[in-house]
Amino acid sequence: MNSFPGLGPSSGFLQSTAWRGSLALLVVFVMLALTGWTAIRSTKEDANPLATARAAWRHATFHGRPLPNPDGAPATLRAFFASLDRAERQQLATRYPLVVGNMGGAPVSLRYSANRSAIDDARKIEKRRMGDHRLTPVGRQEAGRLMHRMESLMSPGRQILAFDPAGDGRVAEVFGDLTTADRVSVVVPGVDTNLSTFERTARATAAPVGMAKSLYGAERSARPGVRTAVIAWADYTTPSGLGVEAVTGQLAEAGAVRLRALVNALPSGDSVSLFCHSYGSVVCGLAARELPDNVTDIAVAGSPGMRAGNVSALGTRARVWAMRDADDWIQDVPYLEVGGLGHGADPVDPSFGSRVLSAQGADGHAGYFAPGTQSLRNFALVGVGALGSVDCSATDPRCSADLA
Repeated sequence: MNSFPGLGPSSGFLQSTAWRGSLALLVVFVMLALTGWTAIRSTKEDANPLATARAAWRHATFHGRPLPNPDGAPATLRAFFASLDRAERQQLATRYPLVVGNMGGAPVSLRYSANRSAIDDARKIEKRRMGDHRLTPVGRQEAGRLMHRMESLMSPGRQILAFDPAGDGRVAEVFGDLTTADRVSVVVPGVDTNLSTFERTARATAAPVGMAKSLYGAERSARPGVRTAVIAWADYTTPSGLGVEAVTGQLAEAGAVRLRALVNALPSGDSVSLFCHSYGSVVCGLAARELPDNVTDIAVAGSPGMRAGNVSALGTRARVWAMRDADDWIQDVPYLEVGGLGHGADPVDPSFGSRVLSAQGADGHAGYFAPGTQSLRNFALVGVGALGSVDCSATDPRCSADLA
């Protein structure tokens, strides 16, 4: 009997073709299953809860009045929340935790509270998914990892400034008092940064939480009297691995828009410094031209380029600093941009014009924020404004002269 009814003995070629097609589909499904997906991957859960919540906010009224645009100017949103009493603000945060938690201009303490609720909602979803047998074992295991990550984010004292569970997830966390800080530092990480990789136990300072926590401690040690805050900012979609996304600028352009929005919405900070690692330096380079004047310093480490030929092309008034460890593999990438591929000139090259800092002790591409390194100390000194104490690279004699 034929495997395909209606096909006669002369249709061997068609049978062979159909068989190859079926086999190819089988291979695809096996590959998807091995990466945690199934043919019934989708569940009834909302794929983009933040967008859904914002749509509901836009159609809602509060005390008979329309609510302001959640993407409106921070000053407008700040004035709106100032017009409400404490109970009214909490009422909105309880009803729309994802919206308020990600809203520039909303009171910082209210955002922390709202995001705690939003994270708890997302945690419950992942907990249910852990027992969803429509998912593969790998898929259920990933749900378990996400649930435990969210439990960690809900630990007492953590200050989550932004949270979006869609896709691989985005998040930002604050160390210090953001509302009273005179100096705010923002850590912008690179590839493979998402909700799952936001923090880690082994080599903690290779992940955004460890980077920011380490920088905050070093800044407080460098100048104890300066009121500082540090933001671990993983609130943009980063490339996954070192594929095409990592050598093009599309995700960095979208990240630059979000980075500018963050800086514009900060509640305080006479001085803001950006510390941009790896692909994060591409984001900072693209954001540089339209950053507000209170961004005084942009420091990059392990940079593949900033999408500019030199400092002047960045179009910023901020001081631009760069460092690279001698063992960092990033030095082997082609520093050029051709047809949208590549990120341009090397920021530590003398012709680029940045101030080149010592990265002694950094130990490769992921070690710039490790305690005890010259790289971390230099970042901290830039963050607190102690520029006369930084250690410049021996390859850049102009750096020390500029600071004299």
